[in-house]
Amino acid sequence: MKYTDRVYGEFEIKESVILELINCPALQRLKEIDQAGYRPLWLKPDAYTGEHDHSRFAHSLGVYLLLYKYNAPLQEQIAGLIHDVSHSAFSHCIDYVLDAGSEKEHSHQDNFFDSYVRKTEIPEIIKKLGFDLEYILDDKNFPLKEKSLPGLCADRIDYSLRTAVIFGELNEQDKNYLLKNLITESNNWVFKNYDSAKKYAELFLKLNTIYYSGLPSAVMFRAVGDYLRYALQKSYISENDLYTTDKAVVEKIKISLDRDDRLKLFWDRMNNKIKASNNPDNYDAQIFCKSRVVDPLFKDGEVSKRVSEAEPIWGDIIKQELKPKQYFLKFEK
Repeated sequence: MKYTDRVYGEFEIKESVILELINCPALQRLKEIDQAGYRPLWLKPDAYTGEHDHSRFAHSLGVYLLLYKYNAPLQEQIAGLIHDVSHSAFSHCIDYVLDAGSEKEHSHQDNFFDSYVRKTEIPEIIKKLGFDLEYILDDKNFPLKEKSLPGLCADRIDYSLRTAVIFGELNEQDKNYLLKNLITESNNWVFKNYDSAKKYAELFLKLNTIYYSGLPSAVMFRAVGDYLRYALQKSYISENDLYTTDKAVVEKIKISLDRDDRLKLFWDRMNNKIKASNNPDNYDAQIFCKSRVVDPLFKDGEVSKRVSEAEPIWGDIIKQELKPKQYFLKFEK
């Protein structure tokens, strides 16, 4: 199978377990799940040049390709490929809908992952092709795929580079520079020098400020969360519907728009027809956004150091930026 990725270029995928997983319904569903949440409220929607280039599917294959490119064990490549299959429609918007999630941590997908995977066709594929499901579902086995903030992992590297490339925050030359200077060592992602590590850390901080925890994301999470929660309360959709696709959920709820003024209000908010501002003195809703920042390792001679060790002020930035961002949203009407 030949596959062209927006970030890493052309690959030929030959491994049978990877091919079977890519083509299974659980992975294919992710083509219709937007990585950010809800496209009409996301910054720069015109930057989407491919139908699925900012989908959970593209990101999942991106994590796999990154692990493959850097010679991670096949089991880790499999874990990277399937790591997002439990995402609901509208991605992390679900953390503003169901109690099992968290506004501050965006944890619903992770909390739900193990039980969700076991209900799909993935266990049968993995076992049929001779792999240990329990081993693959345990993140402790895969330090390149997953690490806690502010560490680097394949998941974090891919979604940051993908956001940066698609939304014009990283040109081709700078992207190649970062990838050229990225290596793996002792199950860690490490940059070859301080300059490339700092460049990536600053890029990630910019993405967090503008995109991941910025005001537009806060508005999106609140508006979409309110819309979905209300639709559930009114039984316009069921909780099971949330694990279909973005489009399927929207189409099912839209049937009720003409007969429910409150639903129409939430619909207008989530489609940017009603603007919102951050106003702590006069607001309609409070909201938290998960905030992300990284402290990459880099080579300094024969040893590895973190950016914060070379530049102590970065440690202060990390402490501040790891705190969830709080907004007080005032809608125009």
